[in-house]
Amino acid sequence: MILNLDLDSEVPIYQQLRDQIVTGIARGELAAGSPLPSTRQLGVDLGINFHTVNKSYDLLKREGLLRVNRKSGAVVQRDAASGPPDGGFLPGWRQRLEILLAEAAAHGVPPDEVLEHCSALLASFDASRPAPAAPSPADAREDTDT
Repeated sequence: MILNLDLDSEVPIYQQLRDQIVTGIARGELAAGSPLPSTRQLGVDLGINFHTVNKSYDLLKREGLLRVNRKSGAVVQRDAASGPPDGGFLPGWRQRLEILLAEAAAHGVPPDEVLEHCSALLASFDASRPAPAAPSPADAREDTDT
């Protein structure tokens, strides 16, 4: 996964980094169990302070997407194939979604255009994920033996 930060953006660098890692997970570029560089190494690679990387990793850890410890470093904890989110995820997500939709409405974006954008983005995440492995012929025979 390639990370591109816009140092002139109004979006803070830690947020850009967090958002790009989330997008990488959504697109299947980072699967559960994938290791991420250490905060120091990623800071060097991107030319930013490692505390900025640490802030991004900390956000992702609190969101349940990363597991971080001193021995194994940062590892992707879950991805789209990890099953349904924990119970605390949906309320906060709905609140953030409501704000995004309110922004679109406040700027006069027609509802059908909002839905088109949402559908296209969801399809792009779906299309970029690796396809699930097909069952082997042996698995199919076992299913019919019962």
